Amino acid sequence: MQKVAIIGMGFMGAMHAQCYRQIASAQLVAFVDIDPARAEKVCKEIGVKLPIYSDLKSLLAKEVVDVIDICLPTDLHAKFALEAIAAGKNVFCEKPFALTVADAKKVRDAAKKKNVKMQIGQVLRFWPEYTAFTAFVKSKKAGKLLSLTLQRRAGAPTYSSNQWLLNGKRSGGAALDLHIHDTDYVISLLGKPKAVSSRGTVDKRGMTHIFTTYDYGKSPVVQAEGGWNYPDTWGFQMAFQAIFEKGAVEMDSSKSPSMVYTIEGQPKKTLEVAEVKAGSSTAKTGNISGLGGYLLELESFIQSLEKKKAPVIATPDQGMESVRVTLAEMKSVSLGGKSVKV
Repeated sequence: MQKVAIIGMGFMGAMHAQCYRQIASAQLVAFVDIDPARAEKVCKEIGVKLPIYSDLKSLLAKEVVDVIDICLPTDLHAKFALEAIAAGKNVFCEKPFALTVADAKKVRDAAKKKNVKMQIGQVLRFWPEYTAFTAFVKSKKAGKLLSLTLQRRAGAPTYSSNQWLLNGKRSGGAALDLHIHDTDYVISLLGKPKAVSSRGTVDKRGMTHIFTTYDYGKSPVVQAEGGWNYPDTWGFQMAFQAIFEKGAVEMDSSKSPSMVYTIEGQPKKTLEVAEVKAGSSTAKTGNISGLGGYLLELESFIQSLEKKKAPVIATPDQGMESVRVTLAEMKSVSLGGKSVKV
């Protein structure tokens, strides 16, 4: 049994709390939040009653904990990860791993030195539609992948505490907080690109929207759009379109069924996706409520710990590479779309 404490009871902390309650080999023991009153309100919304501490040091002094789950603003990830690692605790850290490659490397190296197991919350590596698509690509049923276009669209995230998500210096903007999901997935599917070329929009909130072409040589052609420039009423949408030598696949989270495909000119069919009986979040914030992908990633992490093995999916090394490539995309935007090697 893994005893878990969550640091940061905002949108993502609430999602994780509801997932751990469904994992037989995990036991939530406490929460940490700089604003205990706000955290208590969130806990009431999701029906959880546990001790709430105002700092990690107080938690570690009073509770027996195996896992620290970090759901804090991005600029605090490295600081608290290092504190948890120094205490010998295994760490789950929400994405993005850190604001800089240097910070991510520092945390990764500390975890290795302390023999602490760690996983990064790059949830698309576990998301049912994306894992089903990965399997489809590997099956070669439709032949070689020729092109892949991905989208991650939303209105501005106004639900974060003190609006930290809209402070580019704290969150990295839409590129590092939202779009990195697709960058990480592209890397998981095709490996690291040779270079990236990006255009984007930037304002006082940081980078609010980004459009990237990933260089994989002649084939496949890969592009991704991600950002917060849509109207507040737009809602959240993730989607992708893939063209193969003998067919095509389309996924759109706003449609049902979410994913369809065709091979050899046949009529469109539903591409089956594994059903995850996880339910939806009862928290009142955030842009997505389904717990499925989050439950799968946390189950995988807990199962690794139960087997006394390091996670092999969404590892610190993989999380660090996704930060590296996304930062290269942001650099390309600053250079007017010039190609940047990664």
